[in-house]
Amino acid sequence: MSDQDMDKAKRLSEIRQELKKYLIEHLSLEDIEPEDIKDDEPLFDEGLALDSLDAVEIVVILQRYYGISVKDADMGREVFETINTLTEYIYNHTSESI
Repeated sequence: MSDQDMDKAKRLSEIRQELKKYLIEHLSLEDIEPEDIKDDEPLFDEGLALDSLDAVEIVVILQRYYGISVKDADMGREVFETINTLTEYIYNHTSESI
């Protein structure tokens, strides 16, 4: 594994942990710890069972903490699918400035 791959893996892990903490805090997910949220578990419907108001709050989290937005609703559905898809989106849209 190259240094660049290791740096990416480390940064993705950091983003994943930050994101879980932000979701718990901002979505008032009581009795849930970051390690309870599976990286590939659906965020909506089954899984965490988030709703459209939670989606709005995720948009706010992305803007506030990462300075990025999702303007296209169809893309938003893909991006907001799991912790992993959100993490990749954040990484791909912030890595240039890091």
